[in-house]
This record gives sequence, C-alpha cells and structure tokens, in this order.
Amino acid sequence: MPETSLDLLLRATPLPTVVINESEWIIAANAEALKMFSSEMVGRHFTTVLRQPQVITAIEATLADHGEHLARHRLGSADQDAPLDVTCRYIEIAGQGEPGAAVVSFQDRADMEHAGQMRRDFVANVSHELRTPLTALIGFIDTLRGPARDDSEARDRFLTIMEQEAGRMNRLVGDLLSLSRVEAEERVRPTGRVELGPLLSSTLSSLTPLADANGIALTVAGPDQPVVVPGDEDQLRQVFTNLIENGIKYGGAGKEVALTIRLCDRDAALRVPAAMVEVRDKGPGIDPIHLPRLTERFYRGDNHRSRQLGGTGLGLAIAKHIVNRHRGRMKVASEPGEGATFTVILPRQRH
Repeated sequence: MPETSLDLLLRATPLPTVVINESEWIIAANAEALKMFSSEMVGRHFTTVLRQPQVITAIEATLADHGEHLARHRLGSADQDAPLDVTCRYIEIAGQGEPGAAVVSFQDRADMEHAGQMRRDFVANVSHELRTPLTALIGFIDTLRGPARDDSEARDRFLTIMEQEAGRMNRLVGDLLSLSRVEAEERVRPTGRVELGPLLSSTLSSLTPLADANGIALTVAGPDQPVVVPGDEDQLRQVFTNLIENGIKYGGAGKEVALTIRLCDRDAALRVPAAMVEVRDKGPGIDPIHLPRLTERFYRGDNHRSRQLGGTGLGLAIAKHIVNRHRGRMKVASEPGEGATFTVILPRQRH
C-alpha cells in the first residue's frame, strides 16, 4: 500500500504521535508511538490504548471543538513511571476519506522533572548548610547580649567560634559562586596553554604552610620535558589545589601527599595524547561504597570529619566540572587503609 502524505508526516515526526478520527478510532501512528504503546494499536478505539482519564478527556474535547487541549500521561512500567506531556490538535485530512482527526503527540518530561528535582535538592542542601552556622551565630549573639554580657572569657570564646562559623559560610558562598561560574563556562573550551610542571610546583609552594602544620610531606615527580595542555590556568590551579588540600587534610599526620605527572601517547577514552596527574595520599582511604558519588554536590563520605575540617562538600563537584570543561576526565581509586589516588587526565599538546 503506497504511503500517504499523513504517513510521510508521521514518519518525519520525532515525537510519539497517533491520529484519531472523528469516530474515535486510531487511524495512524508513527514508529515511536507503536513502540511506546502497542504495535497493534492502529484500527482500535483510542480508549482501549490510551486509558488515562485526563488524556481521554483532552482527545474528546479536541474532536468536539477542534481546539488544542493538553494533558499529562504517566507511562508506568515495572521499574519506572515516565511523565509525558500530551498535546491534542485537530487537523483536516484532505484526500483521506476522513473529515478531520485529532493528532495526539507525547513528549517525555522525565529529564526535565529530574532536573527540577535536582534544583530542589540543591536549594534544600544549601539551606541546610547555611542553617547550622546561622543558628550558631544567632545563639551566641543572644548569649553575648544576655548571660555572657560581662563575661570576658566567655565573650572571647564565643567570638572565636562565631568567626569560625562566619568563615564557614563565607567558604560556602565562595564555592557556590565558583560552581556557578564553572557550570556557565563548561561548554566553552579553554584556549590558553598551561605548562603543568610550573603550575603544580607553585601550587605546592602555596600549600606548604598547610602541609607543615599537618605534618605532611609534599612531593612531585614527572618527566624532564615540558608538559603542556590546553587550558585555563586559574581553573586548573583550583582543581589541583582542591585535590592536594584534601590529601593534606585527610592524609594523616606524618604521611605524604605525592604528585606524579605521567604521559600517555593515546588515552583510550579521550582518544588523544594525554597528560595524567596523580594526587596520592597515604591516609585511611575511602570506602568503595562512596566512590561513585564523591563528585556529587554536598556529598561527603565522612560527613562529620569533613565539616570539622571546614569542607563545604562542593570542592570535588567544582573540580569535576572544570575537568569536563577541559575535555578531560577524573578518576578516583581507593581502598580502606591504603590511601586514595585522584587522577586528572587532560588532552595534551605535542611539541
């Protein structure tokens, strides 16, 4: 049977779409709709296929008043419940033996709902992270105005804690702004050239006081030749500063944090020559159950210790977005008691 103009139109439509005539029978459907609902839906009354009341009401209204009507359909299965936006519009069908029909299309909204849930979770997490220090500050202010008004020792102690809590909020706000900037630039490939050796050496120098205070030795090893990658120097410095700081804070006194630069002629995932920077500590390690989620916003493998050390829960999320912007990838390997190794893999320029 030769294809009609309606068949050609449906085949070119990317959304699952069905056509229902004035007699309420399904007279056509594209491959996407057949896959979503039933391969034998054409020729059946539409209510035997599209059973949800909202959808039935919208289709009946379109057939009655020839207007556009919207509905929501939930496509349930054993392991998921996918939300679909339903649009019903009336068309005249020339040369088809039909006075007109309702064209019903279905658009999957699961990704948008997931994004909305992520935004809601993000707002809830930020609110929670800010509420704790704010509550502490309000409590100390009330105490200083009341019972501790004339207690100089208590005043000094409370002011020290208030300074710490204010610093915690300042770090959180700073990381949120940084995350926002990084996400806004993630699709824009950096155009600069960064030599990794000098960058890592200067980063280590700036962190030496923190390492000394924690009894951590910092080491770096790499090839004699310059290793150059396309990149944003400030953002890459931020990545390695974060990873080295984590190694210092969680590595344990008397241990070391070792940086190693390696060259790869062709990385299997990037499919180009690559530079690999390993940041390895010799701390207690990370339980494997936490590894897949380490780069999620506000996720902490050791929640209490992270807060105690001043972490915001955003550092690795920022690092991941920066590495993505540089068209690279980041890997984490760790076992309890064996330390942790964070590897940043970046495309490199040949000389």
